[in-house]
Amino acid sequence: MKLIILLGAPGSGKGTQALQIEKKTGLRHLSTGEMLRAEVEAGTDLGKELAGTLEQGNLVPDEVIIDIIRGCVRGDKCPQCPGLEACRAGFILDGFPRTVPQAEALDEMLKDQNREIDDVILLDVDESILFERIERRIRENAGNKRADDNARTLKNRLEIYTRATKPLVPYYEKKGILRRIDGMRPIDQVTDEVFNVINRKKSAA
Repeated sequence: MKLIILLGAPGSGKGTQALQIEKKTGLRHLSTGEMLRAEVEAGTDLGKELAGTLEQGNLVPDEVIIDIIRGCVRGDKCPQCPGLEACRAGFILDGFPRTVPQAEALDEMLKDQNREIDDVILLDVDESILFERIERRIRENAGNKRADDNARTLKNRLEIYTRATKPLVPYYEKKGILRRIDGMRPIDQVTDEVFNVINRKKSAA
């Protein structure tokens, strides 16, 4: 089983790169954001509880996310992998872990399954420039009131990332598995560097 974690601020391109890895390696792209939005759209009890949290860009409680990912790691239940064949082969995590407690829980899950993380790839971006770009895009594609609401949500997400998710960088650096990539470069250059990291690890094995 191969496991890759993508880290980066909201809008840094994690989803785009995860899809490229999925396309070229066959590993399943697991997006916790997509999983949770699917719950909301389906109108499940969990979705109703989380609707407001997701709309405001706030973090979902650790225990909710951990429970979802546990099924993927064990290979017995996954919202994005019917049949579970892809999950059993390995996957790319996008949006998890988002806090150190989530990372610690993932470590315990993997230990129980005699598995480990192969790569943690950080898409390093200038968050102030990133916010300006996305805010401009929001205002160009939405009415004023909605644009203001979306910009506030984005700002909230960036603040939460800085407070709750950035501590994962030193957490994985200490483990010696974090690789930094300049996420401000053109998408195709970022993709090339992502595969350089993955292939270099593979060649060294």
